[in-house]
Amino acid sequence: MRITDHPVLTYDHGEKVQFRFEDKTFEGYEGEPIAAALHANGVRELREHHGRPRGFFCAIGNCSSCLMEVDGVPNVRVCVEPLKSGMVVKLQSGSGSLMGGTTK
Repeated sequence: MRITDHPVLTYDHGEKVQFRFEDKTFEGYEGEPIAAALHANGVRELREHHGRPRGFFCAIGNCSSCLMEVDGVPNVRVCVEPLKSGMVVKLQSGSGSLMGGTTK
């Protein structure tokens, strides 16, 4: 699910780390955007908004399609948030809440 060889671009990446997403353990590269690590692991839906799934869209932090809960913090733009070992990432439906998880 990753591009590993490209005729123009080179891919320097950090060490392989583990993170949690919806009670499953995945691997990614430290420092890559969380959304890229999720995408590489087959995760296409990053959130739901008004009953519709949202996926990886702008990849530069300008839209709200990738807002997720990361380590208990809601509304994190995972397309620009670097992956770190041990992160806990959760789907977010609607607006996030600082009071114990996500809300619909």
